[in-house]
Amino acid sequence: MVEKQTRTRESEEFLEDLAEELSVPPSRYEQADRSYKSLGDWLHRDASTVRQYGPKVYVQGSFRLGTTIRPLNEAEEYDVDSVCELQNLGKTSLTQRQLKALLGAEIEAYRRAQNMNKPLREGRRCWVLDYADGAQFHMDIVPALPNGQAARLLLESRGYDARWTLTAIAITDKEAPTYTIVTDDWPRSNPKGYCEWFKSRMATALERRKRVLAESMRASVEDIPDYKVRTPLQAAIMILKRHRDHTFEHRGDERPISVIITTLAAHAYNGEETIGEALAVILAGMDQHILWHNNRYWIPNPTDPLENFADKWAEHPKRATAFYEWLQKARTEFAEAARSSDRRVITETVGRGVGGSLADRAAHRRSPPARSPLLKTASVAPVAGGLSFPDRSRVPTKPQGFGGAE
Repeated sequence: MVEKQTRTRESEEFLEDLAEELSVPPSRYEQADRSYKSLGDWLHRDASTVRQYGPKVYVQGSFRLGTTIRPLNEAEEYDVDSVCELQNLGKTSLTQRQLKALLGAEIEAYRRAQNMNKPLREGRRCWVLDYADGAQFHMDIVPALPNGQAARLLLESRGYDARWTLTAIAITDKEAPTYTIVTDDWPRSNPKGYCEWFKSRMATALERRKRVLAESMRASVEDIPDYKVRTPLQAAIMILKRHRDHTFEHRGDERPISVIITTLAAHAYNGEETIGEALAVILAGMDQHILWHNNRYWIPNPTDPLENFADKWAEHPKRATAFYEWLQKARTEFAEAARSSDRRVITETVGRGVGGSLADRAAHRRSPPARSPLLKTASVAPVAGGLSFPDRSRVPTKPQGFGGAE
């Protein structure tokens, strides 16, 4: 049974300041927005070899979800994940390799036209554009084709919820056995659908914060971009990602991937109104959403349950062990910080997980002037559901009614 736990006002304020310290400046979101729109304009120019296929470039990943965090140091870059979907092409019109080469030629022409010095790089599923050193970011561009109808039919045939499949896409993967074959069998993805699912998990909190900001600016809610506000779920994920990064700074191969942390956190979140409350609920419950299926860990993609985000755990068992060790470490540290009203103790405790210099910067952010109403948190009384946890078994159980690919 979860014990009662006090989350002090001081610990809540520290988490607010930590999230602020981790947050990406609006200029970075605007820079990412300009970058993928500029590429989209290039693909629609008169001389474009793909213009007739209706190219659409859009951002995916943490920039789309609002969970991007500042790099650990100046040597690291922001990774802007994007998709280039050719909306008027079908999977049986060409191979994955042909699609990738077709887009690659246009992206290379764009790189030259923009006088970008660094060569275009090819990733497993994408092309990578490296911007100038001062920009501190690169853009991954995943070639894609529409796949909504096929994804819907596939999931419905297996008895799964297909509500998110309208925006599903087929992507290229040079390690896929069908990479050089004209076939209907392409790797699947759905970044837009995943984002809509994620937003559905925090819809009330997001709407409330946008409304407050709109009123303060005398603007309409529709005029407020999502990246202008931050929900407790997004802030908690940002903090957990940095805790993960610091914990695995020298163990990169065992580092839990962001989509696992994000998915489990979003499942566990239940509309809490402060970052401390959100962290408490998320850390207490995120492992309950790890399934055990076909003798392996299974973390289903909410928009495509046939995809297992933990598929590499079977191949690399240390990653599963590392995840549970990291989760327990986070539980212990954030529980200790939540109980304290001593800012020095809170800083030192959280600093063990996120890094001392980051924690120190967060500790020095707070100053006498009033803070934004979007970031204020009232003092929290002792409540049930805090950060004290039972000892759980490391092997999740298979929930009744779970099906899927055998």
